[in-house]
Amino acid sequence: MSCKEHCVKLNDGHFIPTLGFGTYTPDEVPKSKALEATKLAIDAGFRHIDTAYAYQVEEEVGQAIRSKIEEGIVKREDIFLTSKLWCTSLHPDLVQPSLERSLANLKLDYVDLYLMHYPVAMKPGDDLYPTDEHGKLILDTVDFCATWEAMEKCKDAGLAKSIGVSNFNHRQLERILNKPGLKHKPVCNQVECHPYLNQGKLLDFCKSKDIVLVAYSALGTQRYKRWVDQSSPVLLNDPVLGTLAKKYNRSAALIALRYQVQRGVVTLAQSFKEQEMKENAQVYGFQLSLEDMKVLDGLNRNFRYLPADIFLDHPNYPFSDEY
Repeated sequence: MSCKEHCVKLNDGHFIPTLGFGTYTPDEVPKSKALEATKLAIDAGFRHIDTAYAYQVEEEVGQAIRSKIEEGIVKREDIFLTSKLWCTSLHPDLVQPSLERSLANLKLDYVDLYLMHYPVAMKPGDDLYPTDEHGKLILDTVDFCATWEAMEKCKDAGLAKSIGVSNFNHRQLERILNKPGLKHKPVCNQVECHPYLNQGKLLDFCKSKDIVLVAYSALGTQRYKRWVDQSSPVLLNDPVLGTLAKKYNRSAALIALRYQVQRGVVTLAQSFKEQEMKENAQVYGFQLSLEDMKVLDGLNRNFRYLPADIFLDHPNYPFSDEY
């Protein structure tokens, strides 16, 4: 995948590959799977790798990238690597130390993109999900505009080439964009996005501000029990996707990915299976007609697989707004 062909230019001049590989690894899957999967993804042609401190696999992801560099398969500059600032580190004085900790895990000098994972702060400390004696999440109040200023310093220090946000609604994005003394605009907003939640309004808003929308759960999630309601509809079983898959002689997953790419959305695909990765990398090999794009638009039902309802009590809970 050459970047000139299959990349989008960010508002700071850097380029992001439009297809990325997600590395979230649930508790029930051994972390070694993340190492193996990231290596396979690079072999399959993925050059955009998305991870996060909260996924707890930065060491494995970094090891996979370094081993592919050592093998001569890629150079560091061929890889676009994203990591994310977790909710327990939104205090401005914790931002750079958190990024430095991620870089130490990755054993790399910089990340290509560093994102604020959510606009929601939790109690600082080593617990990813700090809870009180009743098992209730301990939330915190931090002005994410102050967090953003600390993110800007990380970019200026060269620790992150680009900076952005994740799981922000349009109002929260506006707050950063209208912040007095803004030095660097967010380059992207990474959100759940797939045919059942196509984020049309948020996409239009982001495009109007020269912010790239990045889609996670683009294939309807891996349906991990901890986060996803097991009675929710299985996106890839949708009959419309099935019909289009037959028409184009592609998989339902490829139809869902191609839909995003044609809308100008940077799309993350996750799989632990080599065959699926190779198939997902074929997203550039065909084009959906305008009529079929409209049909896919019609699947939208504003359905969220990952409502992050553990954050519902926080004033910055992002998903109460329409977009």
